[in-house]
Amino acid sequence: MAAAGSAGPEPMPSYAQLVQRGWGSALAAARGCADCGWGLARRGLAEHAHLAPPELLLLALGALGWTVLRSAATSRLFRPLAKRCRLQPRDAAKMPESAWKFLFYLGAWSYSTYLLFGTDYPFFHDPPSVFYDWKTGMAVPRDIAVAYLLQGSFYGHSIYATLYLDAWRKDSVVMLVHHVVTLVLIVSSYAFRYHKVGILVLFLHDISDVQLEFTKLNVYFKSRGGAHHRLHALAADLGCLSFCLSWFWFRLYWFPLKVLYATSYCSLRSVPDIPFYFFFNVLLLLLTLMNLYWFLVSGRPQCLPTWPSSDACPVPVPVPEEPSRCRPFSHGSSERATLGKGQRTCGRSRQRSGGAGLSFHLCLPPTVHRGFCCQSADGPGAELKDAEYDTQRPRAPSPAKLRSR
Repeated sequence: MAAAGSAGPEPMPSYAQLVQRGWGSALAAARGCADCGWGLARRGLAEHAHLAPPELLLLALGALGWTVLRSAATSRLFRPLAKRCRLQPRDAAKMPESAWKFLFYLGAWSYSTYLLFGTDYPFFHDPPSVFYDWKTGMAVPRDIAVAYLLQGSFYGHSIYATLYLDAWRKDSVVMLVHHVVTLVLIVSSYAFRYHKVGILVLFLHDISDVQLEFTKLNVYFKSRGGAHHRLHALAADLGCLSFCLSWFWFRLYWFPLKVLYATSYCSLRSVPDIPFYFFFNVLLLLLTLMNLYWFLVSGRPQCLPTWPSSDACPVPVPVPEEPSRCRPFSHGSSERATLGKGQRTCGRSRQRSGGAGLSFHLCLPPTVHRGFCCQSADGPGAELKDAEYDTQRPRAPSPAKLRSR
């Protein structure tokens, strides 16, 4: 089959061709497997799996190293940076997680991009070539082995981080399943020497994580120090758009038509008795379904940073007409309006004060200051969040005008 690849890359199929050819190949493989079962699986593991104990130990040490490095970076870099930039309390609590993930995924995706486009590997432009010269126990190139070690150890760390370090969200269970499936795919594809297709899978997935964490960071930084920063707001909007486009293009278009087509159809043409055909294709199909789940179920076009694993979207909340409960203060005033228990107000959150109260930088009637969240001070959203659609900060009227009212 290597000679077949010399005629040029095979054209990328359509979705209909993927379903027709992939399903047909799977049915043919199932009918031709007379001794499928645990016995065949045990023989396949003994004959084709090549994973030495030192490699597993190195993977475990790498996961531990990522955990220690994250703890050090959070305490010595990310939290001091959030404090110095005067982020809102709830944003300061979430910023270290996004900063950590952004830096890792940016580095990981840059390295996989180098492997696919800066070397002689033809995997991206000719995905079926990943199986042309496959052999049991074949040597793994050192540059690909480094990528596997970094990614495998990081996803081992990510399972622990999702359970004990990251903020728990409504889709954290799905995210945990995603990390487990990804780790199993990384380890097993290395052991069975499917590392070429593995690099392609990592490249097609990491780019969306880079854009997601970049967008979330700009959402956290756009309202800080009592001010609204237009540059971060614009970057967050552009990040939302690019994240949406990349998620569909990389994960829902290229991934099934390049990776699933190669593993479900082309693999059997190159290696008719390829081991663990169903195991790998089921896991890759599960990965595709999770990508589709986040796209259709968790995705909200008006608030893309919530998708996946982000937090509540800052959408406008109708503000009740209760100006009498809202003491007016100008932007330049040194005074602070402190909420008592059970009071309601509308305003831009500045910082927490001591005790159960909250301090606010601005507190105006909704006719002047619309679009801000208005919640009870002792409710679940006690630190009120700026939810403006506009990038322009509202101006407070002068004290004389307020007194005239």
